[in-house]
Amino acid sequence: MTFGAVTALQDVDLRIGHGEAVGFVGPSGSGKTTLLRALNGTVRASSGRVLVDGVELGTLRGREIKRLRAGIGFVHQDLGLVPNVRVSQNVLAGRLGRMNFLRSVPHMLLPRRGDLEVVHGLLDRVGIPEKLFARTDTLSGGQQQRVAIARALFQDPEALLADEPVSSVDPARARDTVALLTSISSEQQLTLCMSLHNLELARAFFPRLIGLRAGRIVFDRPSAEIGEAEFHALYDLAADEMLADGA
Repeated sequence: MTFGAVTALQDVDLRIGHGEAVGFVGPSGSGKTTLLRALNGTVRASSGRVLVDGVELGTLRGREIKRLRAGIGFVHQDLGLVPNVRVSQNVLAGRLGRMNFLRSVPHMLLPRRGDLEVVHGLLDRVGIPEKLFARTDTLSGGQQQRVAIARALFQDPEALLADEPVSSVDPARARDTVALLTSISSEQQLTLCMSLHNLELARAFFPRLIGLRAGRIVFDRPSAEIGEAEFHALYDLAADEMLADGA
């Protein structure tokens, strides 16, 4: 997969099963974000194929790709929340991908009682039910992170993708967030793919780890088989790699 003169992914060949929890590890610029975005069709493969439930993403257009993305929740590293609106509205935005413009306006401005009850239930699941009507920009970073998770879950997805969702929180909150996402994935049998840098968290919560470097898969094995030396070697960058742009 290339962007101009930059090759973000190459020779990547993997299969992820339904309900599987997989951790992507590797230095910045190794291709983790590009791989996650390829899995929901946000970026298209310049060569090879990406299939979801047997459907090749490169063949989908318009409403078809929109429908597929609506079934894949994505927790972005920067969260992507609207700061000056209520928490409820940010969570309700999770289903905008399933609606046209005329339906989306009343959905956001005058939500149905049933939808608000679902949102409240999701906020309860992530531990902040009392923040339903709070302005999002009044929340702490950890609370905003949970709003982003609730928004992804409101999509009623079959899979969750999370791009370094714990990079900006302290170790205790990071562990709590990863535990929450993997627990939800297990309970609801959702496929979960998460990129992260923390070896301890990766091995503790993900039975399978995929290590990437310079756009290639370095290892794809059970986490119990990957030692600290091998993990740290993945991050032992040469000078030119240190200067490379992240992807």
